[in-house]
Amino acid sequence: MSRRLPTIAAIAAISLTAVGCTTTDALNGISDPMAGFTTVSMRSEAVTGSRPVWIQSSEEARAVTEQVKSLVRKKTIGPDIAVQVALLNNKGLQAAYAEVGLSSADVWQETLLVNPRMSIGATGIGGFTRTVETAIVSNILALATRERRVAIADARFRQAQLRAAEETLRLAADTRRAWIKAVAAWETVSYLNRAQAAADAASELAKKLGETGAFTKAGQAREHVFYAELSGQTAKARMAARMAKEELTRLMGLWGSDIDYQVPNALPNLPKGAKAKRAIEAEALKNRVDLDVAKLELEALARSYGLTEATRYVTDLELLSGVEVEQEKEDDGTTRTSAAGNVDLEFVIPIFDTGKARMRKAELAYMQAANLLAEKAVNIRSEARSAYDGYRSTYDIARHYRNNVVPLRTKIEEESLLTYNGMITNTFELLADTRAKIDSIMLSLDAKREFWLADVNLATAIHGGGGVSSGGGEPVAAAADEGAGEH
Repeated sequence: MSRRLPTIAAIAAISLTAVGCTTTDALNGISDPMAGFTTVSMRSEAVTGSRPVWIQSSEEARAVTEQVKSLVRKKTIGPDIAVQVALLNNKGLQAAYAEVGLSSADVWQETLLVNPRMSIGATGIGGFTRTVETAIVSNILALATRERRVAIADARFRQAQLRAAEETLRLAADTRRAWIKAVAAWETVSYLNRAQAAADAASELAKKLGETGAFTKAGQAREHVFYAELSGQTAKARMAARMAKEELTRLMGLWGSDIDYQVPNALPNLPKGAKAKRAIEAEALKNRVDLDVAKLELEALARSYGLTEATRYVTDLELLSGVEVEQEKEDDGTTRTSAAGNVDLEFVIPIFDTGKARMRKAELAYMQAANLLAEKAVNIRSEARSAYDGYRSTYDIARHYRNNVVPLRTKIEEESLLTYNGMITNTFELLADTRAKIDSIMLSLDAKREFWLADVNLATAIHGGGGVSSGGGEPVAAAADEGAGEH
C-alpha cells in the first residue's frame, strides 16, 4: 500500500495546482483580524471627530480602560468627550464590529478552494487478483463559480463595514442626545431651585400680610399652593435629571468608580446664526451610510443573480480522477502488475428542476432590492428636508424666547416691583408677574434644549446613524452659562 501513496499525493497536487496560484492573490490581506476596520474608522471619524477602536486582545482592553478612566473619573465632561468614551467603551459597539470580522472570514472562506475528497478501495484481498482503486473527487462547479462567489462575499463584506460605521454613528448621535438631555435636565433643576427660593419668600410674605389683614385668605392659599406645586415639580425634575445622566452613563459603558463624573449645568448658548443648507438633499444622498448599504445590497443581489444564471442547469458537477492498480498472479507464480488511470464525471440531470424557479426567485429579489433602494432615496430626501426644517424652526423659536419673551417678562417683573414699592400695585399682582416669568423661562429652557437636539438630528439626517429623535420627556433646557454648576 505504501508504494501507491506517492501516486495519490501527486494526483492531489496536480488538482490543487490548477487554480491554487490565484488563491494567494485573491486574499489581499483578508485573513488579517483587522481587515475592513480601516473603512469603519475613517467613515466614523470624519463625522464624529473621534476614532473608534476595535478591541481584540486583553492588552488593548486594559489600555482602553485606563484611557476611559483618565477621561471621565471625577471630571466634568462635554459632548465630545462623552462620544469619545462611548466609542471606546460601549460593548454593544464592539459586538457590532465583530460582524465585520465574521464577514471578512466569509470572504476568506470563499477564496479558498474546496477540499477534494479522496477514496481508496481494495478488492480481491487474499485471492489471486488484488485491485487497489484510488480516486480524488473535485467539485468543478465550485471552481468555475469561485470568482462570482468571492465577488458576492466581497460585496457583503463591504456592507458589513458600512453597517458597522452606521452603528458607530448611531451610538455617537444617541450619546450626544443623552448628554444634551442630562445637561438640560440639571439646568432645569438649578433654575427650579432658585425659583423655589423666590416662591418660598413669596409664601412667607403672603402669610405675614395675611396676619395683618392686608392679604386675603384666598391670596395666601394661592401663594402657598404655588410653592407646594413648585416643590413637587423640582423633585420630579431632579429625578428626571438623575435618570437622564444614567442613560448617558449606560451609553458610555461606565460602571463602578467610573460613574463618578459630572456634566455641566447649562447647555451652550445659541449660535449667532443658523446653518444655511441650500443643497441639503444632495448632501444627504452623497453622505448617508444606509444608502450606500442599500446600493451594495443591490450589487450583491445582481452578482447573485449572475451566479444563479450560471448554475441554472447544472447545480452539482464533480470530476473524479484516480488510478486503478491491479495485481494478478500468473500460473508460473509470478505477479503481474498493471495500472490504469480513470476519469469520471458526475452531474445532475435537469429533468424535473430546470432552474426556472430559482431564476424567478433571484429576479424578484433583485427587483425588490431595487425598489427598496429607490424608496430609501426618496425617504432620505424627505428626512433631510424635515430635519433642516426642524433645526431652523427650533432655532427661531429658541431665539424668540431668548430675545423677546424672557426680556419682556423680566421687564414686567421689574416694573411691578417698582410700582409695588411705590404702593401703586398690590402684592398679588407682583407675585402673579413673578409666576409668569418663571413659566416663560421654563419655556425658554425647553426651546433651547429642542434646538440642540434638532442640531444632532440634522447631522444624522445628512450622514446616517438612526432616525431623528424628538425631544420627548419633560420640558428641560439650558439657561445662561453664568453661574452654572456641575452634576
